Amino acid sequence: MSALLRLENLAVSRNGTPQVHDLDLAIPAGRIDAIVGANGAGKSELLGALMGFDTVISGRILFAGKDISHLKTHQRARLGMGFCPEGRRLFPAMTVAETLATASRGGSQHRRRQQAEILALFPALANRLNAHAWHLSGGEQQMLAIGRALATQPTLLILDEPSLGLAPKVMHEIATGLQQLRDAGTSILIAEQNAHFALSLADHAWLMAAGKLVLNAPADGLIDHPEMKTLMLGG
Repeated sequence: MSALLRLENLAVSRNGTPQVHDLDLAIPAGRIDAIVGANGAGKSELLGALMGFDTVISGRILFAGKDISHLKTHQRARLGMGFCPEGRRLFPAMTVAETLATASRGGSQHRRRQQAEILALFPALANRLNAHAWHLSGGEQQMLAIGRALATQPTLLILDEPSLGLAPKVMHEIATGLQQLRDAGTSILIAEQNAHFALSLADHAWLMAAGKLVLNAPADGLIDHPEMKTLMLGG
């Protein structure tokens, strides 16, 4: 199976400091992949490199067969990469409906259809369309941030720490929505410090430590792997 996303000998720096080293990774279309690791493992810097926020020192990023290593962020988005950042970064004064409409690229009919699809994934937002982002709960804000990324119609949705600060019930609702999205054909890449959440959601996992990949395996049962226990769970 050809890879939707391929990283070849990738090295990444943030603010002039190397953060990711000699990383090789291949992700096929049609599944949820989780990059897990403790704080400081290099997960966010890797996602930053994928979206053009952090500097690629060496190596290549290939998306759908195209070298995107030095493309601008908006160019990557147009190719089908959607990003939901850590901390959500919503505009507080914009309503749910305005946030989704602004992110959409199509006409009014297209925006309405997209909004309906996003609300089907995250029903908690259905009665909050006229609520401003700052009035939403943390879980609703996270759903809206994911919905905003989905409004760009990505073939690969990239999420940075989507479970951060959320209650277990909300994490379950978000996981259910993401799995439905995967089943409908969108590939998903998640960076998570919460290994239990990530591995319960993902099909495949990549464990990072000190800017390098140390484990590559199907997610099922990986929580009990010795490397996972040592690096993530303190075992």
